[in-house]
Amino acid sequence: MGYLDLALSYSNQPPIVEAPASGGGLSQNGKFSYGYASSAGKRSSMEDFFETRIDGVDGEIVGLFGVFDGHGGARAAEYVKRHLFSNLITHPKFISDTKSAITDAYNHTDSELLKSENSHNRDAGSTASTAILVGDRLLVANVGDSRAVISRGGNAIAVSRDHKPDQSDERERIENAGGFVMWAGTWRVGGVLAVSRAFGDRLLKQYVVADPEIREEKIDDSLEFLILASDGLWDVFSNEDAVAMVKEVEDPEESAKKLVGEAIKKGSADNITCVVVRFLDNQTASSSHASSSASNQMPPLGDLTISSNEANQVQTDSENISSRSKPENVTNHKPITASSNFTNEGHSVNKKPVPESSSTKQ
Repeated sequence: MGYLDLALSYSNQPPIVEAPASGGGLSQNGKFSYGYASSAGKRSSMEDFFETRIDGVDGEIVGLFGVFDGHGGARAAEYVKRHLFSNLITHPKFISDTKSAITDAYNHTDSELLKSENSHNRDAGSTASTAILVGDRLLVANVGDSRAVISRGGNAIAVSRDHKPDQSDERERIENAGGFVMWAGTWRVGGVLAVSRAFGDRLLKQYVVADPEIREEKIDDSLEFLILASDGLWDVFSNEDAVAMVKEVEDPEESAKKLVGEAIKKGSADNITCVVVRFLDNQTASSSHASSSASNQMPPLGDLTISSNEANQVQTDSENISSRSKPENVTNHKPITASSNFTNEGHSVNKKPVPESSSTKQ
């Protein structure tokens, strides 16, 4: 076989897709369980990040979950993953006025990210879809096109809106700020970016804001579960189909893995990351809590069950967390644990580093 024939044979082979990295856990009070799965999919680089975290703030058990889809490289998404929730839970009004705390944390994180970008020649940005569980409240905030969907009473309900530049209100906001929206394969801000809100994107910051839209839902017996996912999932799944698949699998980690696996089979060409949070009814929560007490082996708050390929990274993140000093402006804040995504310094395990040269959000 000649060199050209050999090269063509390799180019015609489908890309090797590794099994998703996954993990999950159960809150100590037994009120919710969660699972996550993440895969580079058919892409050679990984720009998706996620965070699953449980903390104690002023005596409240707080769940924080997020999916961050980078564009122009991985660094913006990694920065948001590492800093957004820390900025949020240290906000002095986190418990008393959670919505304003979320807005402030988003904008402060974006401001600090932009400062860190001054040394880079190429723009980078990230979406964010986050869910905060405080008491009987679920607060979902987002910028960009990573989406949050809940199942309430068996019905699929989108609790976030994809921020696209062709939406009438977004287009008006961009044009009022002096920008423009044009068609370049899809509608793009300045002919470049396919989302109208994001972290980072320094050169388009006047038009591409990080102001989150926030929606609050009551956590009650009718609220069954929440799905957070990057657009690699939603490109090939409707809200209803995703909810129907999660209904079939009780364990949230397994349901997240199934969603990611099916998205790859359906032909998703993007990175795919999914977090599933399942809300447990009072009877289940009481049973789980009683079982833990009876064993006399109370797990740490937010104790995780993780896959073996995450063990080293979780240990590294735990060491980093334990080395941080307590913020001076916060009282009664007791960080318990933070889970890690499966990345190592911004790149997926066994993946090649993302180059500085980058493409815009597709």
